[in-house]
Amino acid sequence: MTFKDKYKAFKESDNFYVSLTRDILSVFLAVLIFASFSQIVFGMWTPMVAVESGSMEPHMNVGDIIFIKSIDRTEVVTYEEGMNDFSSFESYGNVILYKPYGQEGVTPIIHRAMYYVEEGEPMWEGGPSAPHSGYITKGDNEVTNKYYDQQGQVSYLLPVKEEWVIGVAEYRIPYLGYLRLMLPSF
Repeated sequence: MTFKDKYKAFKESDNFYVSLTRDILSVFLAVLIFASFSQIVFGMWTPMVAVESGSMEPHMNVGDIIFIKSIDRTEVVTYEEGMNDFSSFESYGNVILYKPYGQEGVTPIIHRAMYYVEEGEPMWEGGPSAPHSGYITKGDNEVTNKYYDQQGQVSYLLPVKEEWVIGVAEYRIPYLGYLRLMLPSF
């Protein structure tokens, strides 16, 4: 029996185990193609995050899926810089995904990069000096995020270092993230 004949028999078999194997291989192939496409386009194997809080409303809502482009593939444009000619998610500058305090294994924060400060500069008008260079960030929700992250509990008195930035938000798919939010975290 030639390889071509074996392939045809595998493809057309009604045997339960052969059919199950075909299904598993099909799913594996689909995931491999998606992951490869994601790596090529976004620079990440898993380029999506589900929005878990309302801190970015009305531009990103709980349950939205956000596609992230790797920081290795793009530059961050701050709100301050974007006021000249760049906007994303209905406001100036980029929305970034970052690791709070640079910690691994914690839920990343997705907020807008407002401006960049150098070490020793005041983090905001009349504010304390920055202990290191980094981004001052803030959620878009004017009700729940009246202050910069560095003034509150999110990244208290620490600008977001460039190495803490995972990527830049590119696209949004409403509601699809609810599926992810219903699953337990592992």
